Amino acid sequence: MIIVLCLFILPLLFLLCWFSSSYKMHLRYQFSSFVSVFVLFLFFPLRSISGLLARCCCQSRACLVSNILTLLGFCSPALPVMQVTIEITRQQVEKIFGLDEYWCQCVAWSTTGTQKSQKAYIRIAYLRKNFEEEPQGKEVALDQEVLLRCHPPEGVPQAEVEWQRNEDVIDPASDPNFVITPDHNLVIKKARLADTGNYTCVAKNIVARRKSTSAAILVYVNGGWSTWTTWSSCSAVCGRGWQKRSRSCTNPTPLNGGTSCEGQNVQKSACVATCPVDGGWSEWSKWSACGADCSMWRSRECTQPSPGTGGKDCQGLDLQSLNCTSEQCPQSECTTTHQDGFAVSGAEDVALYVGMVAVALCLTLLLIVVVLVYRRKKEGLDADVADSSILTTGFQPMGIKPKNSHLLTIQPDLTTTTTSYQGTLRSRHDATGKFSMTNGPLLDPLPNGSHTLHNGKLNSDAAAEFVSRLSTQSYFKTLPRDVANTSYGTFNFLGGRLTIPNTGISLLIPPEAIPRGKIYEIYLTVQRKEDLRLPVAGCQTLLSPIVSCGPPGVVLSRPVILSMDHCFDACLDNWAVRLKKQNYEGAWEDVLLMGEELVSDPYYCQLEAETCRLFSEQLGTFALVGESLHMGAAKRLRLVLFSDAYCSTLEYNIRVYCMDDTQDVFKEVMQMERQLGGRLIDEPHVLLFKDSYHNLRLSIHDMPQAHWRSKLLAGYQEIPFYHIWNGSQRYLHCTFTLERLSLSTCELTCQLCVWQVEGEGQSFSLDFNIAKVTFDTRALDSEFLLMDSNATALAGPSAFQIPYLIRQKICSSLDAPCPNGADWRMLAQRLKLERHMSFFASKASPTSVILDLWEAQHFHSGNINQLATVMADIGKQEAMIFLVSDGEC
Repeated sequence: MIIVLCLFILPLLFLLCWFSSSYKMHLRYQFSSFVSVFVLFLFFPLRSISGLLARCCCQSRACLVSNILTLLGFCSPALPVMQVTIEITRQQVEKIFGLDEYWCQCVAWSTTGTQKSQKAYIRIAYLRKNFEEEPQGKEVALDQEVLLRCHPPEGVPQAEVEWQRNEDVIDPASDPNFVITPDHNLVIKKARLADTGNYTCVAKNIVARRKSTSAAILVYVNGGWSTWTTWSSCSAVCGRGWQKRSRSCTNPTPLNGGTSCEGQNVQKSACVATCPVDGGWSEWSKWSACGADCSMWRSRECTQPSPGTGGKDCQGLDLQSLNCTSEQCPQSECTTTHQDGFAVSGAEDVALYVGMVAVALCLTLLLIVVVLVYRRKKEGLDADVADSSILTTGFQPMGIKPKNSHLLTIQPDLTTTTTSYQGTLRSRHDATGKFSMTNGPLLDPLPNGSHTLHNGKLNSDAAAEFVSRLSTQSYFKTLPRDVANTSYGTFNFLGGRLTIPNTGISLLIPPEAIPRGKIYEIYLTVQRKEDLRLPVAGCQTLLSPIVSCGPPGVVLSRPVILSMDHCFDACLDNWAVRLKKQNYEGAWEDVLLMGEELVSDPYYCQLEAETCRLFSEQLGTFALVGESLHMGAAKRLRLVLFSDAYCSTLEYNIRVYCMDDTQDVFKEVMQMERQLGGRLIDEPHVLLFKDSYHNLRLSIHDMPQAHWRSKLLAGYQEIPFYHIWNGSQRYLHCTFTLERLSLSTCELTCQLCVWQVEGEGQSFSLDFNIAKVTFDTRALDSEFLLMDSNATALAGPSAFQIPYLIRQKICSSLDAPCPNGADWRMLAQRLKLERHMSFFASKASPTSVILDLWEAQHFHSGNINQLATVMADIGKQEAMIFLVSDGEC
């Protein structure tokens, strides 16, 4: 039994030891330069053990004989086991076989025969250092498939490959999202945020372990819009308004550099709010018959209209009673009983009525006396004005001085005209706001007649004193004390004009706007935005200067025309523009929505490309505020570049101002730079700034690097969107500090780029010599500022191009309707004012309003002969009167 077991077990041991010897030889040969040992187990019967020899032969080229070293033992007395070893040095192998692959085998022989082992193949193991293909880093979107390629280095035996993420081995068995292909590539089925990391391909065999360079995988998330919110309530309580809804880029939120959401995050839509209807009483019914209690009744109902949509109910009684006279009472009742218990007879009623009639007659006589006195005073003043030559001096308004000029320089004693200012001086169309005033004068009387108007201008001392006196009044404490931006004048029924130089702001007071017999001292000023707070909210922005004219509360017979610049694209499809007015309490109120003016309103706007003409029957403080309806709405910005007039150092500063495109802000910046010693280095440029919530960026490029360099750390400067859009700051600026490498460098050429993030921009080429003044100061004033400081206030005919008498004749000729249309309507069409036909038609004299608007538009540039040509085209002979001489007139 033991022999049988040995026959099965010992051959297995022989094979195991043979492979073991080959493996050991393989390792020994790779890492050692000494010896390689072959181990051979030979199994022979005990009787044949004498004379046993063994040797090793490689490729049949050489055989090295070895001795029997050790007798390992016997499995049985009949089967001895011997160990035979042979040593082969590396030098011997390389000398005979070189580095090629070879094989060896052991041969044992004795007197009984020969035995050979299996061939052992031997190769030189290695692993090269460089990967044939390494994984590459990439940015992938969420849930996207990722393929990382890896071709390990060449080696013997062939290297095994594994993948690591952040030094941790990836096991596809535990995470099925990873797959390692047979060609050693790594596949991520769906990229997750957790898969972001550094991926490494690792190759190893019995010789070495190699790592590839890490490949960074960044899983980004593109932004997605959330669902729209519900529409907000309508912004208007009554009538047309706006409502909006919003969404956020949070579904999902952009991560790891993912793109933001495209499109608008806010949508606006027009809405119409149902106006609350206040109830109104119907007419009283007829009195009922006199009852037995000597009383009769009548009633009314709250049905004209009935209250609805939250409107107020009718106020007052719906049932009214009245005691009957004795004649109307039934015969059973002869007297009327009162609550106090007394009886009044019919004779006593007659006495009461006679007394009331007498009182009424006395009041009537008193009123007649007052009217006669008033007319006598009024006729005395009108006679002096009518007899003067003022009415015929319109052909040379700036050169001819009226004969009775003292009528225009008269110093009004406002204490004698207090009746025109007593009572409430609030809007005739506004029954809510109240302004209480004392019985004293609206303004303190002018002392010693020192504030007379000469040639339409107040002297500086008088203006300063006038501003100081105005600012002491309770309502005028917010008026600016800047005399340079304020104009004053004294006017009567002939009208006049106030102008603030170089601001585009003027006030036209048409003839007959001031009632006859009254003389008003009127001011016009532009408010600084930092001095007067005008709150704006949401998408609203200030589109014009804040202009004050007054004093408020004066009585006007016709609307005056206030002209001021605006800074939006004048497309009402993109904007909801509102006119705001400051009330007596200092709060701002919406008084007009442009595009929806009503002819019955006390305000009306005529919108031009860069100017707004406001017809107003009241004086006060006004401003235009706009709300963008979508991202296509744009404001006009004016970009102005300044630098130091003289530079003696290496540093050189360029200041870029960004301001609303209105003349008043430009004037302020010019005055400030003149004080700082700055100079204009390029003409102003206009940029459209859109309501896209993106900031404004500015940068300078293409400077000659051999002579100049920028000292800015960043590549551009940025002005936040809301700093520009809300209009709370009159102007913003940023400074680019450059450095020249030598004091002898004077020429500077560069490109200034201005753009709105994710929007269109502009590029301006600059080429100038810093040692020379590019623009002379006087040339600068004449080119960019129209110096008209000598005409800040004009009174009477000198304020108009059309003479007063000619104006009256034109109005009388065109106001009457003409069958062939040759009337004021044709005049409006020829002057391209047909859009305002309904407004003109609502006035008592449409022609006079059209001529007022023409005067406001063409004061500086109007040609009266062109107007005469228009009149001739209409077919009115009165047009020829424009061309007559002064003597003929």
